[in-house]
Amino acid sequence: MDKLFQKNSTNQYAISVITVIIASLLCLLGREVVEYKVIGYLLLVVVSLLAIFLEIKPVLLGALLSALALDYLFIKPYYTLHIDSAADALMLVMFFIIALINAVLTYKIRRMQRAIQVKETRANTMKLYNTLLDSLSHELRTPIAAILGSIDTLQQKNVLLSPDTQQKLFHEMETASMKLNYQVENLLNMSRLESGYIQPKLDWCDVKEIVYNVCNRLSDELVEHKIIYQIDDNLPLFKLDYGLMDQIIYNLVYNGSQHTPKGATITIKVRYDVDADYDSHIDLIKKCLITISDDGHGFPQDEIDRAFDKFYRFKNSKTGGTGLGLSIVKGFVEVQNGTITLHNAENGGAEFELSFNVACLAINSLKNE
Repeated sequence: MDKLFQKNSTNQYAISVITVIIASLLCLLGREVVEYKVIGYLLLVVVSLLAIFLEIKPVLLGALLSALALDYLFIKPYYTLHIDSAADALMLVMFFIIALINAVLTYKIRRMQRAIQVKETRANTMKLYNTLLDSLSHELRTPIAAILGSIDTLQQKNVLLSPDTQQKLFHEMETASMKLNYQVENLLNMSRLESGYIQPKLDWCDVKEIVYNVCNRLSDELVEHKIIYQIDDNLPLFKLDYGLMDQIIYNLVYNGSQHTPKGATITIKVRYDVDADYDSHIDLIKKCLITISDDGHGFPQDEIDRAFDKFYRFKNSKTGGTGLGLSIVKGFVEVQNGTITLHNAENGGAEFELSFNVACLAINSLKNE
């Protein structure tokens, strides 16, 4: 509301004039039963409210109009600016002075509050940037060092490397490049979310295919984990953004691989919620439900509410990270009008539950066509 009033100075003057006129007309209805001094207090309140939302000049205009309205409409003789009583004249002068002081003080307080908010915002921004840079100094340096080290080894002419060693070095470079790309993608995605640039491109998606593709790309990270798929073979297609869903599942599975001990099990469950038999080609507004859980240590109970905060890393986390993965997941889910919840399972481990109210299309209907 504050921003709306500040868009146009002409509008602010109009708002000030109209507000005083309306307040004066309302007070006029009770002029015979309410003492004019009380009406003066009410008009002071109106000026104070204007000072909360408007700039100083429109507020001063409102204070002047309030004083004139008080004299013209409520101090006898009515409908004239003439004042018979010295006490009434003094009261009117004091009203105008108090209205001006009230307007100026309220406006200054509002400016101070804005300045404090700007200062706090800058401080928080600097804190976030420092946290980000601290994270990136490690998260980006490690894969870069691996790439440079492998290249340096391969370029040494006086060292004979076996084909297996060369292949291993190439594999390390590929793995490091993928990790580097993952961090850069997260930064770009967070930038897109912050700018509000993301517009989902909804189309028919095979969520089962996305899950298998993601796990295949993360085969190195999941080599010491057990993956359990609980996906219906007759799972319908859902109208979602393929790229966003790919990143959502990737981040969640990658997070599970990094924050669970070796040998832990990651379970991916995809189902849909329908109220009736799935006979029609297209059933609109059905739920796509995705659950990604593990049997690791779960999240610290006193920090679990901050899991989706930007740049937040858990105090006892030993795997580093920029703290962007889960916040990006939440942003990508919500931009598709979905919801995501996180809780620790009773038997240990973390459980992410995603729900999307979307259109779905039976695969068997495509085969029939």
